[in-house]
Amino acid sequence: MDTTFDAFQPRLHPLIIQGGMGAGVSNWVLARAVALKGQLGVVSGTVIDTILVRRLQDGDFGGHARRAMAKFPMPEVSAEVLKRYFLPEGRKAGEPYRLLPMYRQSSDALRQRITMLANFVEVHLAKEGHSGPVGINLLTKVQMPNLASLYGAMLAGVDYVLMGAGIPKEIPGALDALAEHAPAVLKFDVGGLPPGELEYLLFNPKDHGADRTKPLLRPKFLPIVTSHTLAISLASKATGRVDGFVFEAPPAGGHNAPPRGELRLNDRGEPIYGERDVPDLQRVRDLGLPFWMAGGVGSAAGLREALNVGAAGIQVGTLFAYCEESGLAPEIKQQILAGVAEGKVGVRTDPRISPTGFPFKVVTMAGGGFQDAARKRVCDLGYLRTAFRNLAGKLDYRCPAEPVDDFVRKGGPIGETEGRGCLCNALLANIGHGQVRPAGVDEKPLLTSGDELVTIVKHLGARARYAAADVVDYLLSGIRRG
Repeated sequence: MDTTFDAFQPRLHPLIIQGGMGAGVSNWVLARAVALKGQLGVVSGTVIDTILVRRLQDGDFGGHARRAMAKFPMPEVSAEVLKRYFLPEGRKAGEPYRLLPMYRQSSDALRQRITMLANFVEVHLAKEGHSGPVGINLLTKVQMPNLASLYGAMLAGVDYVLMGAGIPKEIPGALDALAEHAPAVLKFDVGGLPPGELEYLLFNPKDHGADRTKPLLRPKFLPIVTSHTLAISLASKATGRVDGFVFEAPPAGGHNAPPRGELRLNDRGEPIYGERDVPDLQRVRDLGLPFWMAGGVGSAAGLREALNVGAAGIQVGTLFAYCEESGLAPEIKQQILAGVAEGKVGVRTDPRISPTGFPFKVVTMAGGGFQDAARKRVCDLGYLRTAFRNLAGKLDYRCPAEPVDDFVRKGGPIGETEGRGCLCNALLANIGHGQVRPAGVDEKPLLTSGDELVTIVKHLGARARYAAADVVDYLLSGIRRG
């Protein structure tokens, strides 16, 4: 392809999408900082309802959550959440967090409204005081909260929705419906259903007092995909408009798509990817939709190369994950950046640890104090539970990372439990909201990063700290004059 990109022509789309790193790493502070630089700041909607109530139980330092809650169009919901969860002085030492009820197919109205509120708060704060673009990232696989999450984000005026970890074919139609405050429906993945029988997730804004006289902004929808085949299918068969794609390669952090074809592992036990896992960019360009490259492109050279093959830009996670504004606990950032500088940090693609069945990038570091197989299994958040029809004909829920006896009792094969970790609890520990367990054994973190983590100092120098604005300036440096 002709590599004659002109960096100084007016652009319809952001050059840089800040990755939607899970469970509070891509928080409102980070997304706002990126949006203030004119690029797409993205908040993570994953587990955001639990994050909100834990921020409140820790005293809501700075009053930011309460300030946004005061803007939520259902003041009675904000009042109820404050009554239940806000602790002005924070929790006492050793006091565990109070939990939200786990999601089910038909969660009650208040549970859905708390999810709406949490997504509203995060997007509202990210958009506060500027006109830069803000998006939200959700996991297709985490089905049950998604419709309430989308509606809450749309109430706050979210500009983009990004979704991976599955095939989000029905999300565009749901966005169309929610923009009109109309009922939205998703097929619900339930194991053990008879052939031809389907279950659904339903969300009706009318049940929550929606003002149908004021339509909402329908955000642009960008599925996160790994193959041109899936992109072509979504472009033609999704239930509504698809506005572009993020093509995520295996070096990206978090969940990776499994390799196409038979699973083969290298000598480190990692999945081996091949030519079938590389998208045909000519077929992508033929779709006529903007696309962004992700995974292994988080550098000034990576942005330039992406633009030269016709991409609208790049999505970058790892560089932003360790900047000052990200939600990672400060001590974890310092530990990892110091470990990288000393050559003591690695990244491994673990094919087993995620309960979702997707390969998951895990940061490794000697003496890092991360979650391991010795953790006593507890399932009290349940975001990665899957639904199934039990022998009594009723819907039930299980997770291969829950206590093994519970999983097997529910009909799960014991082999599915081997090597699994509890991502729900570990990812909250990553951001300083880990649960307090008995006998002083608190939840430990489990970090994920892209392969580029081990070379992060090459991009940003030997500095011990840096800001989101530094990342944006660095990435743009390769396409600026002078």
